Amino acid sequence: MLTILAPAKLNLTLEVLAKRPDGFHEIRSVIQTINLCDRLRFQLNHNIEFRCSKPDWIAADSLVSRAASLLRQATGCGNGAIIEIDKHIPLVSGLGGDSSDAAATLRGLNQLWGLGLSLPELVKLASPLGSDIAFSLYGGTALVKGRGEMVTPLPSLPHTWVVLMLPTVPGMPGKTKQLYASLKASHYTEGQITDRFVALLTGRSLKGRSPFKTNTSPSPSKERGIKGERLISNIFNVFDTVALDNFVGLGEYWQQFLEAGATDVHLAGSGPALFTLVKAQAQAERIYRHLQQQELESYLTDTLE
Repeated sequence: MLTILAPAKLNLTLEVLAKRPDGFHEIRSVIQTINLCDRLRFQLNHNIEFRCSKPDWIAADSLVSRAASLLRQATGCGNGAIIEIDKHIPLVSGLGGDSSDAAATLRGLNQLWGLGLSLPELVKLASPLGSDIAFSLYGGTALVKGRGEMVTPLPSLPHTWVVLMLPTVPGMPGKTKQLYASLKASHYTEGQITDRFVALLTGRSLKGRSPFKTNTSPSPSKERGIKGERLISNIFNVFDTVALDNFVGLGEYWQQFLEAGATDVHLAGSGPALFTLVKAQAQAERIYRHLQQQELESYLTDTLE
């Protein structure tokens, strides 16, 4: 039996540049995988069958079934498979679980069926399925452009702890379309926020000089710490304000997160999950325990390379 992990993701930056003629939006984003993973198991079978640990997961509504059908159709492969999904990423949370599962399905079936498709071939094949699947095929840390199909791997984010909280707010089905529809011209940017984040991550300023250059060079560990703190302070999601205006009660959860000790709270993708990044494990654990004591659905994890 073949096992593939499907990690959740966070948008460390998410800018919308414009609405495209095809109806999609032009985005620029730095995306990061985190150590909250679904686990997919693949076994050869005559037909394609799906099994999931979450009873409310419906194969027909998932990108997983579409990915399997698309791969079979595109390659003319007549094989089948039993695909078992052990779900840990919350459904419809903004953490990219369904896209990551679909990417894992493409990778897993490509290997199980011996198709030999390359990563670029899988990315091209996945393009019609969804905007986040291309990134999920790469994983790690990456710059994403277009409507999500243009992926450029980046150096790994310095190891960082992640605390997630999943609010329960009404109106979240169809949330992504609603949030995009709520954007006004004043919300559009030119990608400069993401460009600055990438410059900090790669150690080069927008003018090509190191943003960490000082009269006395810091030690490597101190420099990584400086970089991590600066990156955390430059997280941006265009939907942060828009979501608070659209979904009643989300602001109360946001405030509870801050009262738990989080310095900065952001929406994960189009939400409703909220997250904060923390460099110190002890601080992350304190925030997580506080949320747990308030009986809020929360998760403690960290970034993946």
